[in-house]
Amino acid sequence: MDQLILVKALILGVVEGLTEFLPVSSTGHLILAGDLLNFNDERGKLFEIVIQCGAILAVCWEYRVKIGAVIAGLGSQREAQRFVLNLVIAFIPAAVLGLAFGKAIKAQLFQPVPVALAFIVGGFVILWAERRKHTVRIQEVEELRWSDALKLGFAQAFALIPGTSRSGATIIGGLLFGLSRKAATEFSFFLAIPTLFAASAYELYKERALLSFKDWGMWAVGFVAAFVSAFLCVRWLLRYISSHDFSLFAWYRIAFGLVVLGTAYSGLVDWTVH
Repeated sequence: MDQLILVKALILGVVEGLTEFLPVSSTGHLILAGDLLNFNDERGKLFEIVIQCGAILAVCWEYRVKIGAVIAGLGSQREAQRFVLNLVIAFIPAAVLGLAFGKAIKAQLFQPVPVALAFIVGGFVILWAERRKHTVRIQEVEELRWSDALKLGFAQAFALIPGTSRSGATIIGGLLFGLSRKAATEFSFFLAIPTLFAASAYELYKERALLSFKDWGMWAVGFVAAFVSAFLCVRWLLRYISSHDFSLFAWYRIAFGLVVLGTAYSGLVDWTVH
């Protein structure tokens, strides 16, 4: 297999892992990185699905004890049943809207300049949310009611716009709805499991004609890179939010978006998605 392809796979796997669970938009970063690496064709899109699975598996591993306890208690424990019900409720808005408008969104907005604009707008939203007075009424994810889960589901649906950030929309929505930083962040992690697995399965089914055994090396490198980097990132983020807010990510989004727009309009970088 071409060594350059493996290097690209490694880079994109790390990009996916580092950005999937931070409020900075993994989709946006992959669009931009894929454009720079000239790896944004149909084969590249299929590869993105594979590495996304690696990132999801990292969360499953990090919370394996919690997930195991929930599964074991589904038949008898009311807390486990409510937890799963909340995930199902929160999953529905993005699933329904994605099926209804996903094709149109991909055709119009999966391009570097719209992504850069979403980066900037999202950054200002985070700054605005952080400057509001927080009234925390939910300290742990187990305290969520079904109505809270539904609100978070609609917040997550904003991430259908590339560059918005699924985790960012869910976390900031959680802060606005009265969740603690820990509860909002952890629910974002848990909600990612059904959301991203369902999206990945759906996309893999649609693109099954592109599956080829000759790409297994590229997939393996990207999958492992995404798993390891996502695992480390999730652990770091949980420590970080214990003593910091999300303003750092907001300023990063704004700066990064401005760089993309500046290089695009100056002609320094030819941002084009083929």
